[in-house]
Amino acid sequence: TQEEDHTKERRREDGGRPVSGDKQGIEGQSPPAIKDLERSESTPTRSNVGRRADITMSCVPVLNDGDEACANCGRQGSDTVKLKNCTACRLVKYCGVDCQRAHRKQHKKACKQRAAELKDEQLYSQGHERPEGEFCPICTLPIPLRVHEHSAFNVCCMKRVCHGCDLAARKRGMEDCPFCRSPRPAHGPAGDAAILAMIQTRVEKKDPVAIHYLGEKFVHGELGLRKDMRKAVELWTEAAELGSIEALSCLGSIYYSGGGVQQDKAKAVEFYQKAAMQGHDRSRYNLGFHEGQKRNHDRAVRHFLISAKMGNKNSLEAIKKMFMAGLATDEQYCQALKGYQEASEEMKSHDRDEAKRLRDERGFRTDC
Repeated sequence: TQEEDHTKERRREDGGRPVSGDKQGIEGQSPPAIKDLERSESTPTRSNVGRRADITMSCVPVLNDGDEACANCGRQGSDTVKLKNCTACRLVKYCGVDCQRAHRKQHKKACKQRAAELKDEQLYSQGHERPEGEFCPICTLPIPLRVHEHSAFNVCCMKRVCHGCDLAARKRGMEDCPFCRSPRPAHGPAGDAAILAMIQTRVEKKDPVAIHYLGEKFVHGELGLRKDMRKAVELWTEAAELGSIEALSCLGSIYYSGGGVQQDKAKAVEFYQKAAMQGHDRSRYNLGFHEGQKRNHDRAVRHFLISAKMGNKNSLEAIKKMFMAGLATDEQYCQALKGYQEASEEMKSHDRDEAKRLRDERGFRTDC
């Protein structure tokens, strides 16, 4: 592949900084020691808001649009009185900013609780399918996890092709990129310069994949670039804003560990959540790990269950350990195991099996 031979040796000694292609952040770690895990049975309850003078108002969704009224003053909505939802919880409506401010004190608790519920609904209902970038563009099958171990990244077209399709192309005598047919760069400094030029061309066109990839090169000091974590963070931030899911995960990892930036776990969790809701399995695992450390075992299991069904082995192992400790149910473990097996079957192909066998025989490392 274009990059594999150029970077194989240098990445082995990199020091393990978290990037999308390597072991990221906290993935791969076991959940907190099982003997230290404790069940968390506290469940928040919804409280009713108080009364205003002669009108009783409760912070519950209005079912009949015709009966909508301002939660503070009670004015009915009409052609002249336009009511607007509380943007945080969407439980109540107000006729104006003044009423919203006046009602804030008695509405605050219910609003905060419902806003958290809505956020959780989004977090756990989205991101159950893997993103498009993790499917081989040739055979269209999902690439086995961990993706970088079973595919090659081609800088000419910024496409990741599975090893099975790459092998099939070589067997037909094709030594160029199996997707766009561009010639592969030569080895050595000249090849590094050619690869960097291709990346820079796509970066100038605001390609989020290329911007994220260039950030990785700065992390490892490859292609003649000097190691520069600050530059990598700048590039990943730009790539994330342009839609790169991998960049979101990378940012989550460095902020969680404090590698090259000031540690900020709250900020890291926000990045992980954004990536997880777009189908990033490792970010979903990392969220489960984080919740496990906080002893939020029910939340941790929900995250692990989603990523296990996507084919994440670490998540399956985490649920297994929690099941053995009585922190996950038999049904949850069975769902995780069945989902993991189904996801693994979807990723298999004859060409991929043959490619893996040949790579194993030739001693190609998959952890660098």
